[in-house]
Order: sequence, then structure tokens, then C-alpha cells
Amino acid sequence: MVNTEQSDKGQVFKSDSSSSDGFPESSRSSTPGPDSDRLHEKMRRRIESGDKWFSLEFFPPRTSSGAVNLISRFDHMAVGGPLFIDVTWHPAGDPGSDKETSSMMIASTAVNYCGLETLLHITCCNQTKDELSRHLHKARNLGLKNILALRGDPMGDEWKVEEKGFNYASDLVKHIRSEFQDYFDICVAGYPTGHPECDSYKEDLRHLKAKVDAGADFVISQLFFKPETFITFFKDCRAIGITCPILPGIFPIQGYHSLRQLVKLSKLQVPQEIKDVIEPIKDNDAAIRNYGIDLATDMCKVLLESGLVPGLHFYTLNREVATVEILKRLRLWTEDPRRALPWITSANPKRKVEDVRPIFWASRQKSYIYRTQDWDEFPNGRWGNSSSPAFGELNDYYLFYLKNNYSKDELLKMWGEELVDEKSIFDVFTAYISGESNSHGEKVTCLPWNDEPLALETSLMKKELEKVNRMGILTINSQPNINARPSTDPIVGWGPEGGFVFQKAYLEFFTSSENVPILLKVLKNYKTRVNYQIVNVKGENINNAFDLQPIAVTWGIFPGREIIQPTVVDPVSFMYWKDEAFALWIERWAKLYPAGSPSRQIVQDIHDNYYLVNLVDNDFPFENCLWQVIDDLFKLKASENTCASMTCDVTVRP
Repeated sequence: MVNTEQSDKGQVFKSDSSSSDGFPESSRSSTPGPDSDRLHEKMRRRIESGDKWFSLEFFPPRTSSGAVNLISRFDHMAVGGPLFIDVTWHPAGDPGSDKETSSMMIASTAVNYCGLETLLHITCCNQTKDELSRHLHKARNLGLKNILALRGDPMGDEWKVEEKGFNYASDLVKHIRSEFQDYFDICVAGYPTGHPECDSYKEDLRHLKAKVDAGADFVISQLFFKPETFITFFKDCRAIGITCPILPGIFPIQGYHSLRQLVKLSKLQVPQEIKDVIEPIKDNDAAIRNYGIDLATDMCKVLLESGLVPGLHFYTLNREVATVEILKRLRLWTEDPRRALPWITSANPKRKVEDVRPIFWASRQKSYIYRTQDWDEFPNGRWGNSSSPAFGELNDYYLFYLKNNYSKDELLKMWGEELVDEKSIFDVFTAYISGESNSHGEKVTCLPWNDEPLALETSLMKKELEKVNRMGILTINSQPNINARPSTDPIVGWGPEGGFVFQKAYLEFFTSSENVPILLKVLKNYKTRVNYQIVNVKGENINNAFDLQPIAVTWGIFPGREIIQPTVVDPVSFMYWKDEAFALWIERWAKLYPAGSPSRQIVQDIHDNYYLVNLVDNDFPFENCLWQVIDDLFKLKASENTCASMTCDVTVRP
């Protein structure tokens, strides 16, 4: 929070008796209290339990590629368990617009697509009351529910009064409470050494109390360099009746120039002892960063040991190495392998009842959220009548929150600068599964349908996946069968402790049109044990789904709850997914090559002639039969090729 502000009014921290265990309520049988998912309530529960937390600040990048990288960073840093993140507001960057680099869009993406509780900065600077109201209404419509209310830095050297706007943060807080009541949780800024434009430290404390009395729920402090500075500030706040949570803003020094810039903006003085260390190493970024990590870690330890600090707020400067290292040293970086659900839940309040999705988007969850963002209702308990799911269209495959952060050159090195034949494609899929380098010595760390490294559970069937991909069964989604593994299992576990999770074996892949008739012959021998759906880009659809009903393929049983079934195979939804799945061949892969080139034509031919297949083994307590189905396919194919026009008997085993 480099934005500075000054104010003159405030409110005490709200509290009630709502509680939650941090996991989505299972179904219709139990519903969380109205405030249980509010940020101030999450803070209250953590304070009462003595469980410390951390939060992270980011700023909007200037370029589209920077936005892609920042969203990727959100995903990386989310695994450590921040209580929330915040996104700064930069008046010069059109912050309330729909641009992919705007504060509003970055914050919306963090909430909706990354599942992060997000705090959006909004400043009074150069904005009328009506403009601020429009921003706030837009934030609410996008699912944002937390605001950091600031006066903001003047565009020039001096603050100019906005006649139709607000001149103090307290005015903005009052306006939010007046127009939106309690919809937003509101944070305000505190200054451990006093606001630089205020006449005195004591006067600035009175301004802070006024902001809290106006309706703020908690305070984040400006950066400081010594723990004693914050501790004194905290005690002084309590002495004048500020009772809400006050979080220290931690700035890890990561470079000489970034330190100078931030000090210039915040108008703080760097202690001489810090200058004495940094000046001799100012050209050595690694040395400065290591010093900054040590300094910030020691300061955080003092703050946490004081018993006054419930959580730490880090100014990351959009970097992750220093902050993550500090949090690991403090043992605040959790990386709990358990998930509330097998997929990342959106933090948009209108989706809070959602607890089931089709499995097809398992590796493209942001895409699924984008395509369902306009739904009026989200499935809860069961994936119901899906005869006409209104999935939105993906007309732009380069929307920044759907695009991976690899360059064209990087993708060509992974997927082949020149393709020779279909086998070149097989080799790319196999290298992705195996983790081994491709024929050019490059690791394949993503595919068009999978922007991230393989899920942990893939290790349970890695050899089988390698084998089938080499043969042209090009897998894009799979899961092993699981029968009553503990919910705490580090690989497949999800949900609250004390539960058990189950999965049916699932396999989704592209394969050539010549394999399809043979596969259908094989599947007849497995009868109802294997459900299947086979479609091509034209929409020709072959399946054995009963009345097109969805099939639960993942479910969990937990103490005191109904059964939760968070992923399903839904035959109707599959027809919407297939449009995206086939289009990715062209949008993400074929277009890497010049028009008319042999490489582009190879990918185009696969798009035009292959089928997308999903298989479900319903007998989850027994050994996964889907690998045998594939073996039988190729045995029968080899036999038919050998026999040519002769009739041969081939035994296939269910």
C-alpha cells in the first residue's frame, strides 16, 4: 500500500457467533451463517483460535504478458494459504476499466478464477462521488466484496480538492457504508510513524480512529523498518479505542532501486544502520535480497512473539521468492495438500453453494468458470437436469486469464518446431506424461489442454499413461480408481478430516477415426461396466449413457454430512466441452506454425479426423479395467490387420 491518505473519522471491529471449519458446507442439510465467509469473520475466528495468518499485496502490471504472469503468480502463491490478497489502484492505469491490466480486472480474476479472497484498493484521488459509486457497483457485480479505502496520492506535487468527490478516506468509508451497507468489508491504512502530511503523530491517530468509527473493519499499516515502531503504534491505537485488527505491513527489501522508489513514495526515512549495510552491496541484487529476507524474518519474529499481531501483510512488489522464503522460515507457508474440493473453488459469493462440476474442465478450471459466469444458479448437492446447460461461448482463446504464460518460442521447443507426422504428436504427449525430455532435449511442462504440471494422482498410473500415449491414445484427462482413501491422503485427499474419498477410474483421450469402430467392438464385451462417449468435431456422438444422465466419478463421505459428489461425467456437458477441446488443437497448437506448412496441416488433420473419447469404469472397488480396454483395442486391431479380409476370433476379457 504505497498510496498515502489522510482521514478524519471511523468503527469498531464487527463480531458475531458464526463459525465455519473452512470447508464448503456439504449440501442442503447445513448452510453457513450469513457472515461466515466474510473476511472480517475469518479474521475473528483465526484470532480466537490463535492461528496466525499472512496476506499479500500485488500491483497491476503494465502489459498483457505481465498480466498473464501475475495471474500465474497468484496460482503459485495461493498454495501457501494466504488469508487474502490485495490489488492496488493506480489512477494513471485506468484502474476501473475492463482492460486486462486494470486494477478491477486483476482483482476480479483473483477472486473468480484463482479462488483468492481479494481486497481491492480504491482511492478518492481525482474522482467524483458518482465515479466512485460506479466503481463500487462494478466491483460488487464482479464478485469483489472487500475494499481498501484510501485518499490516494495526488497526481501532482500537491493535493487538489475534488469538489464533487471526497477529500479524506473517512468520507469514502462513510459513502460505502451509506450506499452499500455491510456488503463490503472495509480496510483502511494506518501510519506507524504518522502520515507525512499530518501535523503530528497524535493527530494522525485521531484520523485513523475516525476512519474506523466511520465503518472500517480492519487496518493495514504502511511499511516500517523496526518492529518497535509498529508495536508502539499498535498500543497507541488501542489506547485511544481502536479495537479492530491492525495488521503490520511488511516490506522485504529486494533491491536497491525498488527500496529507493518505495521510500520516495511513502516519504519514510531508512534507518542509518540499514543504509550502512545496503550501500556497499547496492549493485548486488542477490546480496540485498538475502539481507532483506534476514531482516524481515527477524522483524516478523519479534512482532509475532509480542502477542499483539494476528497476521502479517506483505508488500510483494509482484515477486515471490523473498516473501515465500520469509513465510517458510516463519512456518506460516502451509502447502496443505488437502483441498476443500478436488477443484479450486471460486471466491465469488454468488458461487458459494457450488459443489459439483463436470470433470472435463479439470485442467482448465478458469475456462469453466468463464463459461459459467453468467449462470443464475450453481449446482449444489447434485448435478441436476442438464438437458440444456447454458455454457457461454469462448470466442477469444487469448483472454489473459485463460492463456498460459509460455512464449511462442517456448511452446515450439516443447511441442516441436517442425512436425514430421502423427507420431511427432504422440511423442509430445508421452514426454509430458513421462517428465523426460523430448527429442530436442526440452521438458514438456504443458499441453494445450493442461497448462500446469501433472497432478499428483497421475503418478499412480504414470506407466500406463505413457504406454497408451505412445500408441496414439492421446490422454488429456484421467483419474485412478480410489476406494475409501482417507480424506487426509496427500495425493488424492480432499475435504474435512475424518472422511473417506472415492473415485471411479476415468480416461479421456483423442484417438484416430480408424480406432473407433474397433474400440466399439471391444466395449461391447464390457457391457455396463464401462460407460463411454465418443464424439468428433462435427458432433457425431456415440454413447451408452442411460437417458443422458450424469455419472458421479468422485465422491466423499465425511462425519455429520451428506455425501458430496464434486465431479461428474455429464453426457450433455461433454458436447459443450468437445467444442473447446477440439478448438485448442488449432488455437493453441496449429497456429504456432505458418499457414500452409506441413506442421500446421498435421495438427489440422488430427483436429478434423480424430475423436474425443471418455471412458468410466463403474466397478471402482476392483482393478481399473480401462487399461485392459485399450490393450484389447490394439490386440483386435493388430489381429484384423493380420487377418485382412479373413474372419478371426479374438478373445477380449472384461
